[in-house]
Amino acid sequence: MRLYRDQAVVVRQHKLGEADRIVTLLTHQHGLVRAVAKGVRRTRSKFGARLEPFAHVDVLLYPGRNLDVVTQVESIDAFASSIVADYGRYTSACAVLETAERLAGEERAPADRLHKLTVGGLRAIADAVRPRDLVLDAFLLRAMDFAGWMPALDTCARCGAPGPHRAFHVAAGGAVCLHCRPAGSATPSPGVMDLMDDLYRGRWEHTVDVNDSLRRQASGLTAAHLQWHLERQLRTLPLIEREAPHRLGEDNRDGSASPREAVR
Repeated sequence: MRLYRDQAVVVRQHKLGEADRIVTLLTHQHGLVRAVAKGVRRTRSKFGARLEPFAHVDVLLYPGRNLDVVTQVESIDAFASSIVADYGRYTSACAVLETAERLAGEERAPADRLHKLTVGGLRAIADAVRPRDLVLDAFLLRAMDFAGWMPALDTCARCGAPGPHRAFHVAAGGAVCLHCRPAGSATPSPGVMDLMDDLYRGRWEHTVDVNDSLRRQASGLTAAHLQWHLERQLRTLPLIEREAPHRLGEDNRDGSASPREAVR
């Protein structure tokens, strides 16, 4: 079989034997690809440092029976140096990679849009121009849209009635009207679902003056919605520097429901 070239994000890696590594790549044209990088753990390796997680690379691969083989790597964007220098950026970027890998599906399934989203998310986190929590939530919402799981925000998830609506229920699919609202629905503060919609649509100018409470609530709803659809917890989310979450549907002292799902 012939060599092929693609652009890729290094999602993760682990050791193989004494000198090799297996790298998981999210590629632009071929989706998830697992490949062997031979000899990269040796000090004389020509491209070992280019295959660290968070790297955006141009890679040449040889198709193998079980694993492809990396034969050449050129760096496109070196995000790792900026990301690993700050714990908050590091944990947020790890959540981006873990989410991308979960949503990519089977190996070699086309995922060009997810690849572009992942590169953009890592670049925004590394640049640190915008708050990393908002960047992560914007990525998660857009990634869910890629997977077909985008929560309804301005219409009722059940009947389609136009909003705004005050209640949010993960299992129902997002915002729900008064007539469709299931028991245990969250009642986020006014402006939370507007913030989520702004993040999804990239209206960053609307997020500048948003207070911390709305940001935490939006993060909680986004994380809860993603993990409900994944049917599993993301290992990286509890490590992100956020305040202690509340359980979705748990009543506050004023009688309203807390909008934050625990991510532990």
